[in-house]
Amino acid sequence: MPPYPLALLTPEESDMMDHAASAVVPVAQLMENAGWAVARAIRKRFQKCRVAVVCGPGNNGGDGYVVARLLARWGWSVRVVAMGAPKEGRPAFVAASGWGGPVLPFEKASLEGIDLLVDAVFGSGLKRPVSDDVAEMLAAVPRRVAIDMPSGVSGETGEVLGQAQGCALTVTFVRPRPGHFLEPGRGLCGELVCADIAMPEQAWSGLTPKISFNWPGLWELPVSGEGDYKYRRGVVSVCGGAVMPGATRLAARAARRTGAGLVRIAARKAAEAYRLGDPGLIIDDQPLGSLLEDLRRKVWICGPGLTPEEVSEVLPALLAAKKTVLADAGALAWGAEDLSRLKGVAAVTPHIGEFKKLFGPVTGSRTEAALNAARELNAVMVMKGADTIIAAPDGRIAINAHATSALATAGSGDTLTGVIGTLMAAGMETWEACCAGVWLHGEAGIQAARDHGGWPVAEDLDLPLGEARSVATELSKADLSKNPVAALL
Repeated sequence: MPPYPLALLTPEESDMMDHAASAVVPVAQLMENAGWAVARAIRKRFQKCRVAVVCGPGNNGGDGYVVARLLARWGWSVRVVAMGAPKEGRPAFVAASGWGGPVLPFEKASLEGIDLLVDAVFGSGLKRPVSDDVAEMLAAVPRRVAIDMPSGVSGETGEVLGQAQGCALTVTFVRPRPGHFLEPGRGLCGELVCADIAMPEQAWSGLTPKISFNWPGLWELPVSGEGDYKYRRGVVSVCGGAVMPGATRLAARAARRTGAGLVRIAARKAAEAYRLGDPGLIIDDQPLGSLLEDLRRKVWICGPGLTPEEVSEVLPALLAAKKTVLADAGALAWGAEDLSRLKGVAAVTPHIGEFKKLFGPVTGSRTEAALNAARELNAVMVMKGADTIIAAPDGRIAINAHATSALATAGSGDTLTGVIGTLMAAGMETWEACCAGVWLHGEAGIQAARDHGGWPVAEDLDLPLGEARSVATELSKADLSKNPVAALL
C-alpha cells in the first residue's frame, strides 16, 4: 500500500517529493503522466469543443503543453496561449517542444471563440498575488479546468492571492493539497480529481506529511464486544447549568446515541431542570467535590449550557482533580477573559468567532493558527466550520470536508461535544477522538438533512449517530491504496 493514503501534501512537501523522484524517473516523464491524466479527465467530462490551454513557463505550464498535444491528437480544436516561454533545458521546455500546434500571445484576443480554458499558469505553489492581467485572462472564458490548483489559490492555505476564478474541474496529482479543502479555495476547485501519475515509492523517503484528510482509516472507532459493560464503554459526565439546560441536554443525548455506557449530568443547583429529561440519564445533585472522587468518571464536558460564571465554579475543580476535560461554549467565553484559565483542558472546540476572542485575529494560514493555538494551550484544537481543522500540540493536523450546511443550526456544536466526549471516554486518544467525532457529526448531519428535507434542527442530529458509526466502521475497512482521497469525495 502506498504510504500516507490520507495525506494532504503542502506545496513544499510536493516539491520535496518531485526532487526525490527525479533521482529515479525523469521529471519529464512524470509531466507526461500528469498531462495524460488531465487530458483524460477533460475528455471524460466535456464534449469536443474549442480549447485554449493557458500555459505559464514552469512545470504547471509543462503539464498544459502535454494536455494540448493529447487533446489535439484526439481531434479537439486546441490552441496554446503562452504567458512565457519555458527555459531551455527544463522539463517544461521538453513538453513545449512536443507541441506543434498554434501558440498565441498572452492577450484576450487569443481567447476569442474559445469554449473551454485550461488553467496551466501557476499551480498550487503560488505565494504572491495574481496580477490583474492574468486574472482578466482567466476570467475571459466561463468554463475552466485547473491543473493542480486554480491560479490565484494558495495550495497550502486555500486563500485567494489577488484574484481567482472558479473552475468546473481541478485535476491534481499523487495527493491533494490542503487548499483543495480549505475555504475559499475549496469552493473554487469544482470537481476534484486526484490522479495517480506513477510517482515512485522512493519519492516518499524522508517525507512525513503534517496534514491529513479526515476520514475513517485515519482513526478507528472502539468496537463493543462480548463482556462489555457500561463502565468499560465509558462514562461521560456533563456539567449542567440553570440558564440554558437545553444545550447540556443536547450534548448528553449525543453522548448516549454515540455509544457512551453511561451519561451523567452534574447539576447540583439546577437538578430539577433535568429530571424530566431522557429516562436513561443520571442527574447528580451532590456537591461536585464528591462526584470528582469517582475514579470511573474520567471524561467531563464543560461549557454547553453554562454561563461563564457557572464555568468559574466547576472548571477549576475539574482541572484540579486531573479530569479529562472537553471545553466548549461557556467555558470558552470564560477563558477568553484570561486564556490561562483553560490551561489543562484536553480539547477545545471553538467556532471561528470564539477562536478570535481567545487567540486574536487569524491572518494567513488557518491550519497554522489552529496548530499554534493548540500548542499555546497544550490541548487539541477543533476549529469548527465548513472546513473544520483539528490540530494537536504534537503537530498533527486534519482537515474535515465531510459535513453539510444543514449543521448550521443552533445546538449543533453541543451535539458535537457529546460525540467527541463519548469517544474520549471510550479510550480513544484525544486528537483521534476529535477527528472521529467531527466526521461522525458530519455524517449524522448528512443523514439528518436527508431525513428532514434538508433542514434538520439540533434535536434531529443525534438520531443518526448510531448509523454514522456503522458507516465509519465499514469505510475504515476500505482499501485506500488504489485511489487515495479523491475516491472519497
